[in-house]
Amino acid sequence: MIFIGSILLFVYIITLVVLLFGYQKIKIFKCKNDNPTIQFSIIIPFRNEASHLPDLLKSIEKLDYPTALFELIFVDDESTDQSVNNIITESTFNNYKIIKNIRKSASPKKDAITEAIKISKFDWIVTTDADCRLPENWLMIFNQFIQENNPTMIAGSVGYQIEKGLINTYQQLDNFSLQTVTIGGFGFKNPLMCNGANLAYRKDVFTEILGFAGNDSVASGDDIFLMEKFVKRDKNGVQFLKNKDAVVITAAENSWSDIINQRIRWASKTSKQNNVTSKFIGLIVFLMSLYLIVGILFCLLHFSFIKFLIGFLVSKLIIDFIFSSQTAYFTKKRIHLLSYFSNAIVYPFITVFVVLNSIYGSYKWKGRAFKK
Repeated sequence: MIFIGSILLFVYIITLVVLLFGYQKIKIFKCKNDNPTIQFSIIIPFRNEASHLPDLLKSIEKLDYPTALFELIFVDDESTDQSVNNIITESTFNNYKIIKNIRKSASPKKDAITEAIKISKFDWIVTTDADCRLPENWLMIFNQFIQENNPTMIAGSVGYQIEKGLINTYQQLDNFSLQTVTIGGFGFKNPLMCNGANLAYRKDVFTEILGFAGNDSVASGDDIFLMEKFVKRDKNGVQFLKNKDAVVITAAENSWSDIINQRIRWASKTSKQNNVTSKFIGLIVFLMSLYLIVGILFCLLHFSFIKFLIGFLVSKLIIDFIFSSQTAYFTKKRIHLLSYFSNAIVYPFITVFVVLNSIYGSYKWKGRAFKK
């Protein structure tokens, strides 16, 4: 048991250290361009987001970018609340359309994005979510990044709008880790993850690679699976935008049930990914959590094992803190130690539960049930 734990911990630490080096290789992008020329079609699928849309609409109104250079396409995915009415009555801009989603696959969101792209006017597609708030210089930063780097796809950071409480800090700390993994992968030109809440890509390339064809049987993954196809076409064209003023803020989930269903949805696509490194990292994280749970039970039979288990846990906490702090520092956020240790207790149990359910179970999302 001690030998297995030692090997596992060693591999885990080496993995995170490698990702930290990759993270540092991505330099912060400084925006100073006041020459907007790129045209964007912003696509926002939504389903029953009446409570979140007002904040999104207010952030859109504050976008510092010529309205003639972007359009908004809202895609209604069978909403039963006042979402559509909110857009019509509360928006003060005119450059938007609302269309109905046309279901053709097992993935409502992929269908929604595909339908929007069909009627989009501009060469660059940008996707975000209805429960997000967009930064004021979002499009201006994209504009300069495209002009300077000639990408085919741009992945951006996503943060949480956080209140106090364990349920909120859990999501923030988890997000810090995910963002560091994401940026670390890009640092070694091996993109592992991206987030559709802050993603931009060329429409002609989307059409060339046949969009979501080949992975539309999986409900989630409108971002990662598409990124893998872009990477296969041109790895150097898929780039990460590291700029704190381009971070899209998304609303946190309100219950542990919603958090777990969200994580199951994310994890369910892992087995379908082509990237072996991504699967390896997911496996290591799962095994570390499983080892801690089994280790606690093992201590009941062999109390002397507790010394090793404490050392194992402390080592994990230290490297995890260093790892998460990278994104926290980049986004000018603080990690409170009390919250950090509280979350360290629940994290292994949630991780193991989520992974097992992503393999054998189902999940609910936006009022719908999905199966593996």
